[in-house]
Amino acid sequence: MSALASPPADQTPTPKGRALTHTAAFLIGIGLIAFQIWLLYAPQQPLLERPVHLSAALVLLFLYKPLTTPSLPRALRIAIDAALILGAIAVLGYYVTGFDRLTTRMENVSPIFSIDIFFAALLVFLLLEGARRAVGWVLVWVLLVFIAYAFWGNILPGWLQFRGFGVEAATEIAAMTTSGVLGITTATSVSFIFYFVLFGAFYAAVGGGQLFIDLAIRAAGRATGGTAKAAIIGSSLMGSISGSAVANVVSTGVFTIPLMKRTGVPAHRAAGIEAIASTGGQIMPPIMGVAAFIMAELLGVPYSQIALAGLIPAVAFYLALLLVVDLMARRDGVRPLTAAEVAETPAILPRLHLILPPLLLIGLLIGGYSASYAAVLASVACLAVPFLRRNTWIGKKEVLEALREAPRQVSEVAVPIAAIGIVIAVAVQSNLALKFAGSLLSLSEGSIYLSLMLAMVGCIVMGMGLPTVAAYIIGAVLFVPAIQKLGIAPLPAHFFIFYYCVLSMVTPPVALASFAAAAVGQASTVRTSLSAFGLSLVAFFVPFAFVFDPGVLAQGSLTQIGFSAISLLVSTALWAVAFGGWAGRPLGWGTRLPIGAAGLVAVIAPSGSLPWLVALGAGWAMVLTVALLARRVAGDAGTLVSKPAE
Repeated sequence: MSALASPPADQTPTPKGRALTHTAAFLIGIGLIAFQIWLLYAPQQPLLERPVHLSAALVLLFLYKPLTTPSLPRALRIAIDAALILGAIAVLGYYVTGFDRLTTRMENVSPIFSIDIFFAALLVFLLLEGARRAVGWVLVWVLLVFIAYAFWGNILPGWLQFRGFGVEAATEIAAMTTSGVLGITTATSVSFIFYFVLFGAFYAAVGGGQLFIDLAIRAAGRATGGTAKAAIIGSSLMGSISGSAVANVVSTGVFTIPLMKRTGVPAHRAAGIEAIASTGGQIMPPIMGVAAFIMAELLGVPYSQIALAGLIPAVAFYLALLLVVDLMARRDGVRPLTAAEVAETPAILPRLHLILPPLLLIGLLIGGYSASYAAVLASVACLAVPFLRRNTWIGKKEVLEALREAPRQVSEVAVPIAAIGIVIAVAVQSNLALKFAGSLLSLSEGSIYLSLMLAMVGCIVMGMGLPTVAAYIIGAVLFVPAIQKLGIAPLPAHFFIFYYCVLSMVTPPVALASFAAAAVGQASTVRTSLSAFGLSLVAFFVPFAFVFDPGVLAQGSLTQIGFSAISLLVSTALWAVAFGGWAGRPLGWGTRLPIGAAGLVAVIAPSGSLPWLVALGAGWAMVLTVALLARRVAGDAGTLVSKPAE
């Protein structure tokens, strides 16, 4: 290689430097795991356990994601990273040494000292840089806008105006109480998110993710559209555990996308199917996504109630998605896997016992155990279950990988959501949330449908480029109060916002899950985004059903819940037929549009109402008529072919 082609000598860390960094990160990660398990048995004051958790996450993030600006010399980059790490440690020292004063002081009465202002500013700066490294600039700009609003809201016109905070008030709100950075978002990271990320990392390390994919291939590979169905099933199972759409795309897409392409699925559609399937994992119980734990905390209800409420719409979504890819495969002539190709998948039975950890987790949650305790026991099971059979034994490599991955993944979640505590604090303390709700109601002139549409658009626009959890928290602060003012109960209001923040991951122009899938599948980013968005439309208006039919969220009597579930299934299936474009023969747009319109009305209209009944009846009548005509034509053609010549 020529000297011109060689990378600059100071741009790559030395092997010794990398080893030292990884060793330090691994040891800190082990310490964080030990601390979190200790908290299960000896809970501490919020102003102690949350700073320890957050400071460790910051240090890990700066170690695992070092500064990579090529224009800076390597020595300067290392010095900046070292300064940031020392800053995170100093912040922890501030909370530990000042613990007694911070926990006994009176809010809005006790004095604010210079040291408080310094460390509050340092913490906010560390969070901004940590958020940039974890999820990019979009969240940083959102945070900066809210910080600017906190200080200079007095210069804004109309309903946005408020008096603004002074430096001392901002310091107290942001860093000295449990209303800001150390508020509900960090509390959720400490109490729930860490333990489920731990379980996900352990389960992936022992081969659980691969088992899900292989199970899906064995179950659906030979069916029509089998590779797409296998991708949907496998990614939904793994996505419900990982809780991250992008991470799930990267981990499962390397297997599923090439498999779909091999059977004739275009690259952009294969990537789009993987993107929407992985994104849907965040709405699939039992674990759903990180945002679901935040929802449980905001509503003050057990997480098991959130998981139960999410079951019916998640099942309807995935069944509709499976129907769409089935009909598309029939329309486009995509072949299923052959028996020989399915047989290439490693045998399932010798590994079937690896499904025990998630089953244990589900059983413990149903049994009433705390979510964090259930996740830890399931994580321990991940290390024990592989030894039930010799062929799945794990060694030191797998254990070390799990111990390294869990704290790393936690750091990439904990830091951004802690930073969003700033948004919550500013929105609540400035009364922005309530004023925003009033403005939304005024704009929609009290129309419930128009208000919901505006909230939907707001969530999608706001979620572009943001992780789901970030988008959901901001959406919950700004939009949920407005929706509740329309007379909608808290649970459906939160689920409405949650669903559209999840779907923003595949909504162009900035669709993070679609971008990741396009990269894995070597497909066009634009075409992949449009494909994933088109597939997501099977669930796009399901949240409206939450609002008008509480049975969809498992609220009400068993009869009501059962009727709502069946209603949603047949309505989304009708909607899916329009997108799949097949009913015994390819459907033209002249047929698909009225079927789709009927399906849309059936999805959003209250179950059992006259519009629901008319739409459902008319839609399925069209589908059955087309299917019967296609069958008759096929039968006539077969008769003509088989009739001997006279």
